[in-house]
Amino acid sequence: MFQYDKSRIDTKRRAGLDYKRKQFATPTYKQQEYVHRLNFYEIPPTAEITLEQFEQWAIDRLRILSELEACSYRNKTPAETAAHITPLLQKFLPLHSNTASSSGVDQRLKDERQKDHYSHFILRLAFSSTEDLRRRFVRLEAMLFKFRFQQDDSKERRAFVESLNFDWDILADEEKQELGESLLNATPGLKRTDDEGWFKVDWERVPELVERKGILVKKGKAYVPLREQLSMILAEFNARLEKALEFTSRALPRLDEDDRLIPILDHLSKNFGTSDTSYTDGEGAVPGAAINAASVDALSRHFPLCMRNLHMQLRKNAHLKHFGRLQYTLFLKGIGLSLEDCLIFWRQSFRNINDDEFNSKYRYNVRHAYGDVGGDANRRGRGYPPYSCQKILTDNAPGAGQTHGCPYRHFSVDNLISLLQATGVNDRETLQGVREDVAKTRYHIACNRVFEYVHKDDLKKAKDEGIMNQADLDTIVHPNTYFKRSYQLKNLGKLSKADVEMTT
Repeated sequence: MFQYDKSRIDTKRRAGLDYKRKQFATPTYKQQEYVHRLNFYEIPPTAEITLEQFEQWAIDRLRILSELEACSYRNKTPAETAAHITPLLQKFLPLHSNTASSSGVDQRLKDERQKDHYSHFILRLAFSSTEDLRRRFVRLEAMLFKFRFQQDDSKERRAFVESLNFDWDILADEEKQELGESLLNATPGLKRTDDEGWFKVDWERVPELVERKGILVKKGKAYVPLREQLSMILAEFNARLEKALEFTSRALPRLDEDDRLIPILDHLSKNFGTSDTSYTDGEGAVPGAAINAASVDALSRHFPLCMRNLHMQLRKNAHLKHFGRLQYTLFLKGIGLSLEDCLIFWRQSFRNINDDEFNSKYRYNVRHAYGDVGGDANRRGRGYPPYSCQKILTDNAPGAGQTHGCPYRHFSVDNLISLLQATGVNDRETLQGVREDVAKTRYHIACNRVFEYVHKDDLKKAKDEGIMNQADLDTIVHPNTYFKRSYQLKNLGKLSKADVEMTT
């Protein structure tokens, strides 16, 4: 029998096999210098950060990406997008240039760039699991990169591009003269080839320019004028990120053992559509507003469609089933309705039953939602937070006879339009936009579209008078935010700018 002689193994050759496991090796710490404001995100972070930073940085970046997606869905112009995104970037993900500091890259710039760097890689983990998430992530990251590139200082931008060491061939003068007429015919707005510098690259590297039919393509090569440099950089950014995400998706199973990160990443990926964030007690209430059992009917005109529908059904049938009651109770709690007033409200609303039946079947559930009774989540007396849009969209879809959920998702289009018209939304353009949003599963965009139509005059007044700035008017992703913003806009004459800033 053949005997395997271990002594004959070449130790150098055996050591050479380690490259196969290099991708799974323990990362070694490497200090990031962040010389440039812009980043292609090619070097993974290795320094330690806290779990709180891990989650908050990711949430802040997700908020920016979601707002970019919302601007795209609502066909905002580049100028409108810039006006909307700029204050949000300053608030959640600032990234100043080197010229913003008299001493070069100071600690503030390093902290900003570290957050930008790490938050990108955290979301890369969260959104690499499916092809759809990867595609959306690449598209939105490219939008963010493009926005920052265009806003960057020209000198720093040039230095950043030079640092990337792209292998782009510069078109020689002899070839430029040879292709002169073809270059002129294929490049709109060009009068003389001598007026422009040119790159020569494989056509697959500039698909956007090829699709636009704005460049010459010949024998597999694309001839790109210097002014289209951004398109080439974006194509390279997309290609590298797509490749990196595919690699990350293969490494994801190795994270299953980390019970700290998986829940956070799962939460982030599920909330990609609406940038769902944690809800702070009382943040949906409006100080000074008259909110009690008797005022709910009047306040309902400020409710989002999901809660407006529940209120209308409650008034019509004098009853709501369990999930409808829970969704509505938590919303009322979030706008500032006290437990005592909430019990009065429900008792008066259930007009077809007596006190004994109400006390035995429904009173405890209301108290439990407020944290007045029960254990576990209610031990501290806070109860449960109001449902976010994401939770309403994804949890406990309504069945026959149930009225909870999101009308934009759970209603037929015809029933949805009828409900909107019943609440006073009759604008044909708005209703057509809602139809298109729902068809493309952009439910939160449809809701925001309706909000902007209903409050169009108030929004203009708030901006013109400086009572609300753009950062206060980001995309609504929570029913209680919808109520608070609606109430504020409809009561601008009673609220000062300080009042609005205090409550937003």
